[in-house]
Amino acid sequence: MAKAATRYVCQSCGAAHAKWAGQCVDCQEWNSIQAEATATVTAFSAKHSLASGGRLLDMTRLDETVALPPRLPSGIAELDRALGGGIVPASAILIGGDPGIGKSTLLLQAAGRMAQAGRGVAYITGEESADQVRLRAQRLGLDKAPVALASATSVRDILTTLAKGPPPALLVIDSIQTMHSDTLEGAPGTVSQVRAAAQELIRYAKTSGCALVLVGHVTKDGQIAGPRVLEHMVDTVLYFEGERSHQYRILRAVKNRFGGTDEIGVFAMGAAGLDEVANPSSLFLTERDRPVSGSVVFPALEGTRPVMVEIQALVVRIASGATPRRAVVGWDSARLAMILAVLEARCGLSLSTCEVYLNVAGGLKVSDPAADLAVAAALISALTEQPFPTDTVAMGEIALSGEVRTASHAALRLKEAAKLGFHEALMPANGNGVPKGMKAAQFGRLGQLVDHLTGRS
Repeated sequence: MAKAATRYVCQSCGAAHAKWAGQCVDCQEWNSIQAEATATVTAFSAKHSLASGGRLLDMTRLDETVALPPRLPSGIAELDRALGGGIVPASAILIGGDPGIGKSTLLLQAAGRMAQAGRGVAYITGEESADQVRLRAQRLGLDKAPVALASATSVRDILTTLAKGPPPALLVIDSIQTMHSDTLEGAPGTVSQVRAAAQELIRYAKTSGCALVLVGHVTKDGQIAGPRVLEHMVDTVLYFEGERSHQYRILRAVKNRFGGTDEIGVFAMGAAGLDEVANPSSLFLTERDRPVSGSVVFPALEGTRPVMVEIQALVVRIASGATPRRAVVGWDSARLAMILAVLEARCGLSLSTCEVYLNVAGGLKVSDPAADLAVAAALISALTEQPFPTDTVAMGEIALSGEVRTASHAALRLKEAAKLGFHEALMPANGNGVPKGMKAAQFGRLGQLVDHLTGRS
């Protein structure tokens, strides 16, 4: 038999507590713990074994030959790229991003194009009225698309409505934090409600073959709000990145059961919605008609896509005794501190009395360790005020010993650089894959790069 019990759950991270507290010990959030009713089993007899009374499952063999369903094109090539080639039927996709970044715009464009291609699409919004979605569709030129539209927050009402007809090929829920399941108590957006609503919708997608897309709110730290289990329940997690002051947006896959992770799709926000960017390297490279000190191009690798990124550095000497400032945009500040320490300890460059500013042009965030050499080259160029050649790229990882280590997939990076008109690459000594017609200056240690850029070699 079961009796009602109460547990205390943090609404920010989903951690359960034995009693109420003002601060969650896991995520350190204040006033985020709320009481939730649950049920606990107090007695269980051996004669009521779980091995009986259930339904028989239809087991299949992994080695059976079964025709797998083809991926569905969304009508947006950059979205398909981030998903690994298209939308997988019966899959659950979670997309998160900052407010106003363009999540609803992107999904409405995909829904409209799939509907225009003859596929059934249902768009359920819990944040807007149906007329407000029509206004946005009119601005996007999709007001004639045959998308089934509804404004609702009850999961029971949504599933009852969908059960009256054939399941759609695509179901968009905007957003999961506004959905409410009447099987549980609590307001929409609480941990238990988000978990229960997502579970019911995902079960419908798996049993009906409908592809489900859930829009998720994010916290101030950029993580998807609600329980962490939500990201484990879905098949794919996408993050929509970018600054609202920039027109460029990056759709990044951080989890994908049906494709590679870290794939990106690049978009530009315009008056008529999001436009695809087929050549993102052209976005992240500013006007480079003349050499500028502190500017170095790095061939980054986002998933399987090489992207040319401009690393910009500025070094300013300050008065003795003042505390130098370090400002970083688009890169890891701790890694910058490491590169500065290696340049000073291993290469003899005086940077401790300088303010250092580092920026990745275009609003892109780079986490590739192969960017170390490009950052070091930009810092050396800015410190010596010697312009870096505009037809040269740099890549390689730097160790604390000053050793320059190889970058992964160097051939793919350099092939893209050569295609865009770069003629030389600064790279590790053991690197290979240099395309025909491209020169390579190879370095085993960071000090050799300093000598090369300052003209001491």
